[in-house]
Amino acid sequence: MWWILALVSALFLGVYDVVKKVSLNNNAVFPILLFSSISSSLLFIPLLYFSNSGLLNESSLFYIPTISTTEHLMLLLKSVIVVGSWSFSFFALKHLPLTIVAPIRATGPLWTLIGAIIIFNERLSPLQWIGIIVTLGFFYLFSIAGKTEGINFKRNKWILFIIIGTLLGAVSGLYDKFLLQKINRMAVQCYFTFYQVALMIPIVLIIWLPQRNKTTTFKWRWSIPLIGIFLIIADFFYFYALHIPDSMISVISALRRGGVIIAFTFAAIFFNEKNIKVKALYLLGILVGITLLIFGTK
Repeated sequence: MWWILALVSALFLGVYDVVKKVSLNNNAVFPILLFSSISSSLLFIPLLYFSNSGLLNESSLFYIPTISTTEHLMLLLKSVIVVGSWSFSFFALKHLPLTIVAPIRATGPLWTLIGAIIIFNERLSPLQWIGIIVTLGFFYLFSIAGKTEGINFKRNKWILFIIIGTLLGAVSGLYDKFLLQKINRMAVQCYFTFYQVALMIPIVLIIWLPQRNKTTTFKWRWSIPLIGIFLIIADFFYFYALHIPDSMISVISALRRGGVIIAFTFAAIFFNEKNIKVKALYLLGILVGITLLIFGTK
């Protein structure tokens, strides 16, 4: 049961990456971030109302409990980290091929593991060391493949943006591990989306709106609200899978990384991106390395 939920989560994550790319092509980034965040938050308003009114009880999968002021502040910090990650990642995805961005994002567990080593003094198993070497090796080969498309990994600022976004995503992942030990999973998802909207409104009004005539114009596309919706659904199935007593986090994490294959395949077929065979080989190598990292966890 739980591994099926993990596969469903991976499916929606892959679609989430695709609708992001469709929305961002020749479009303004910050308004897309705002409207996709609003679409996420709208899903939780009725659930929050039903929870507070007693129409949903604590045994329901969709129940959202009341949390303390301290817990609200903790979720506000999570929103700050994620908004930073999303901002860098969205700008990079706007300017780079999806078949470049998706494999770089797939290295997220590597940076999360390195963070865990630094913060929690975790030790690596031999299999994890092999996983790190394999992942970094294929990441280097991937950077060489990018040069054939005129994308220099050392000098292209959008590559720097996606790396920063991925690193911030790893920080968010480490913080999630801490939060979910203290706060209900539905409360984390719900209030995080509310604070994300609260953060994006001043960013759009103060940073983007005054400069909108000097930058890329905003074009409404129906794929924009789907960004937030698909992400919420993917995260719901992920947290639900973890909630099942006999579930294995190592297997769930490995399956969830498979979502990148969906995004990569869609980009290869519909976006006519270059060097697909070489990129696919290197992507496979990165995924093998990540799988070794996950299954090598003690």
